[in-house]
Amino acid sequence: MRREDLVDLNAFLAVAEARSFTRAAAQLGTSQSALSHTVRRLETRLRVRLLTRTTRSVAPTEAGERLLVTLRPALENIGEELTRLGELSDRPTGTLRITTASHAARTILWPALEKLLPDYPDVHVELSIDSAFSDIVSDRFDAGVRLGEALAKDMIAVRIGPDLRMLVIGSPAYLAQHGVPKTPQDLSAHRCINLRMQSSGILYPWELEKDGRELRVRVEGQLAFNNTEMIVTAATAGFGLGFVMADQAAPYIADGRLIPVLEDWCPPFPGYHLYYPSRRQPSAAFSLLVDALRYRD
Repeated sequence: MRREDLVDLNAFLAVAEARSFTRAAAQLGTSQSALSHTVRRLETRLRVRLLTRTTRSVAPTEAGERLLVTLRPALENIGEELTRLGELSDRPTGTLRITTASHAARTILWPALEKLLPDYPDVHVELSIDSAFSDIVSDRFDAGVRLGEALAKDMIAVRIGPDLRMLVIGSPAYLAQHGVPKTPQDLSAHRCINLRMQSSGILYPWELEKDGRELRVRVEGQLAFNNTEMIVTAATAGFGLGFVMADQAAPYIADGRLIPVLEDWCPPFPGYHLYYPSRRQPSAAFSLLVDALRYRD
């Protein structure tokens, strides 16, 4: 194989997975025109079209799909071996890509990275903030962070945070005007602030539980957001009841701007876990990160 073959194949893989010359060029640090030329050169050499291009999208042809089946694991193995070779030096090196929700990134990942990275300048970390569940294998992430109760069984999971808790909260002014709900059924008489799930696009039903009885309550109100920080802001301003992570509401509860209600229906649940494929061979940099994140009571 000639040197340019490997370069061209890597360019094709990047475009095929990103389904976009623009996004792939940004990932590879090159221009869109140069990347398009590289892929055309590969297609000319192979005498077959690998990508179908339209004004709005790019997709592999049948020949392109066949090439991807062989190419993706081969290049991944090369990348992993290069990482292991780099680890023969005295210091961990490499780039780690992690998909995570914003709350975990802010409360768990960033505090650990802020302490770890200054001592390891050759370790690079890319956090992809997304509430949707990514396929970390096909999307080429090294690991993902999600709640412990939502992990696939074929993944290795490492606990990286304490149990969490959701709270129903409202402002003193709102509760004084509309009353305090005593049961989940009372929520139907209240203005509630909905959360639109970015992953599915549906409104999140409030998950409440007491004495083993679980309820999924669909609430209604004037406002909906896809960001829980805005729910806290709106609830503080008196626009209704919100349902958010306890730590997000804690400062506002402490100074009296918010009041928790239905607390007996809001038990703790398993916190965040770092997960990755069981077949993955951990690099020194990855092992370093896992140890830094591992939750210790």
